[in-house]
Amino acid sequence: MQARIVYDTVAPEGAKAMWTLENYVRHCGLEPSLLELVKFRASQINGCAYCIDMHSKDARAHGETEQRLYALSAWRETPFFTDRERAALAWTEAVTEVAHSHVPDEVYELARQHFSEKELVDLTLAVVVINGWNRLAISFRKVPGTYQPAHQ
Repeated sequence: MQARIVYDTVAPEGAKAMWTLENYVRHCGLEPSLLELVKFRASQINGCAYCIDMHSKDARAHGETEQRLYALSAWRETPFFTDRERAALAWTEAVTEVAHSHVPDEVYELARQHFSEKELVDLTLAVVVINGWNRLAISFRKVPGTYQPAHQ
């Protein structure tokens, strides 16, 4: 696989705007482990190999277990996730697949049981930014395998 365009070099101001949102999400107060699950799950849905590689490494660096990472695509059928994580994963899937799901009321009600209004907006921004990164990486064929997480 070869990259089509190195988008952050070609459009550095666009990449900077994405990083501004990414940095907000990283510091919004949601648990880093939860954010990594959200990023990993959205990347699985979108089929983004680069981001799956990145967020599996970042999740491990934040202490995530192999068992939970392997089971993430089948999270509904496992006992490995908390109710808050389940609500976040359901929200992530609905927002990522918004064209098909239109984010059903029952998913919203579940999310509201576990997240304040601000947390739910922040969670949605996390889904928005990972979906944006996925679309950039997939469209321009960002090559997976080279990413290394920063020391935690």
